[in-house]
Amino acid sequence: MKTESRLEKILAAGHMAVTSECGPPRGALPEKVKEKAEMLRGCVDGINVTDNQTAMVRMSSTAACIIIKQMGLDPILQMVTRDRNRLALQSDIIGAYAFGINTMLCLSGDHPRFGDHPMAANVYDLDSVQLIQTVKKMRDEGKFQGGADIANAPKMFIGAAANPFADPFELRVMRLAKKVNAGVDFIQTQCIFNLDKFELYMKQVCDRGLHEKVAILAGITPMKTAGAARYMKNKVPGMDVPDEIVKRMEGQPKEKQAEEGVKIAVEAMQRIKEMPGVRGFHIMAIEWEQKVPEIVERAGLLPRPEV
Repeated sequence: MKTESRLEKILAAGHMAVTSECGPPRGALPEKVKEKAEMLRGCVDGINVTDNQTAMVRMSSTAACIIIKQMGLDPILQMVTRDRNRLALQSDIIGAYAFGINTMLCLSGDHPRFGDHPMAANVYDLDSVQLIQTVKKMRDEGKFQGGADIANAPKMFIGAAANPFADPFELRVMRLAKKVNAGVDFIQTQCIFNLDKFELYMKQVCDRGLHEKVAILAGITPMKTAGAARYMKNKVPGMDVPDEIVKRMEGQPKEKQAEEGVKIAVEAMQRIKEMPGVRGFHIMAIEWEQKVPEIVERAGLLPRPEV
C-alpha cells in the first residue's frame, strides 16, 4: 500500500513547499536527531537527512530517518552513490520504505578526500542519474534494476539536487534535463545568493518547459557571520556569493551579523517567490535549525497548509 509523501501532496495541491535539513550526529545519539527535528516541527513539509555529508562518518541517514518518522514528522532520505553498489542501494531503499519512509533524494556524494577517511574507496557503481532511474523502475514497474519483481515496491517520491551556479553555466539546464528525463519528481538547488544569475537559470528552465515536469525548490542558507560569507565565496566550489552580500555582512557589527544573515535569506525568498517555475524552498540552516521557523514565518510561508 502506498504511503503518500506530504511533500508530494503539498506540491500537487499547488502550495509553495518548504523543506529543511537535519545533519545526523557523529555518534549513536538519537536524542540529537530528535532535538534538531523537533525544531522543524510545523514549519516544513519534509526534513532532509544527510548521508555522511562532506564524506564524514555520521549516523546512517536511514536510522535517523526512522527516528524522525517515529516522531510523526516527514523525513527525506538522502542517499549517495559514493558508498554503496546497486545491491546495497536497492536494499536500503526497500528497508527505508518498510519503515514508511516515502521520499528520497538521489545524490552522487562528496569525494572521500574532503572527509575524515580520504583513503576510502569510492564505489560510484551508479551515478545520481542512474540512481533516479533505478528508484523510478522500482516504484513504477515494481522491478529491481536486475529485472526481478519486488514484493510491495517502494513508492518513493524522488528528488535530486541541482547546482545552477557550477561551471560551465550554459550546461546547467541540460544537466537538469537529464535528471528530469530520468524521472525525478522534485529538485532542491544549491544555496542561492546570486539572485540575478538564478533568475536567468529559471528563465532557461521555463523556456525548455522543464518547470512543468519537475518541482524546483530553491536552496536558501542563512549566514551567521561575515567570515562564513567570505568562506562560501572563496572556498566552496560551485558557490556564487556576490561581493555586495559579503560587504553587507561585513558592514554590520559582529553581534548583528547573524540577524543580517537571516534578513538576507528572507529578502532572497521574497524575490525568488515571484520567479516563474519556483515551487518552494529548501532551507539549509547548517547547525542553526532553530532559526528555520523564524525564516519561514518572515517569508510569509506559515502556517503550513493542511493536506
